[in-house]
Amino acid sequence: MTVAEEAEKYGLHRVGARPSLVDYLKQTWSRREFIYELAKARLQSQNERNRLGMVWVVLKPTFNALMYGFIFGILQGGNRPADFPVFVVIGVFLFEFFTTSMNGGAKSITGNTALVQSLAFPRLSLPVAQVTQNFLTLVPMLGVMFIYALILGTAPKWTWFVIIPLVLLFSIFNMGVALICARITVHIRDFTNILPLIGRVLFYTSGVLFSVDRILNKWPWMVTAFDYHPLYQALQIARAMIMDNAVYEPRAWFVVGIWAIATLAFGLVYFWKAEERYGREN
Repeated sequence: MTVAEEAEKYGLHRVGARPSLVDYLKQTWSRREFIYELAKARLQSQNERNRLGMVWVVLKPTFNALMYGFIFGILQGGNRPADFPVFVVIGVFLFEFFTTSMNGGAKSITGNTALVQSLAFPRLSLPVAQVTQNFLTLVPMLGVMFIYALILGTAPKWTWFVIIPLVLLFSIFNMGVALICARITVHIRDFTNILPLIGRVLFYTSGVLFSVDRILNKWPWMVTAFDYHPLYQALQIARAMIMDNAVYEPRAWFVVGIWAIATLAFGLVYFWKAEERYGREN
């Protein structure tokens, strides 16, 4: 019998040993208050450094929407979708939630080296706290997004409430992406230098600023490929729920749902398998 087996016989376990996935999730759930407080504290700390505080939460995407809307509105000319200003605001605001989750998740372990090395807790708590922080940021952004829609002439309707389940699905997808990026960054530090490029490519290939049907109508196979694009389909649903003239295919819910569940499931397992290595490689 080995020393490890003898120790386990008496209820002793190796420090930092990876628990089963089920136990790992239970341990993380038991720390849900810590995760929420950490997310809230970091959100407050992040905005206290700026004179305008939380106002920047909505100012940044607003400026981006104005800039991109002006430039791409001119470039697209007659190919602009109907209600283009609202179209752009919805795209930019929701895509901001995705990019902050992806970028923040990537640094959630490597950016908290002291915490990871000094305390014993499920490392999953850190990327979850990051996405929770971004979700808390999204809440006022959604309120402002609806205000902009009203100002720009969109009539309120009951389908606006459908944004709630959509955002929950989108959050699940973002959580999976954050977990995958968190582990990759631990092994490959240079990944954080590549992420802005990945984010930019996704920004321009997710229909944030243009209508796929109008711009790519000469390439039907490309339009078909977008039918399975999770970010594009999420934006399509949001626009159809908020805008007066936007439509979407009901199967978009299925596409977004499958991507969300599959990405989170893979992200959880992928992140959990390296639990013992966090804090030792970074």
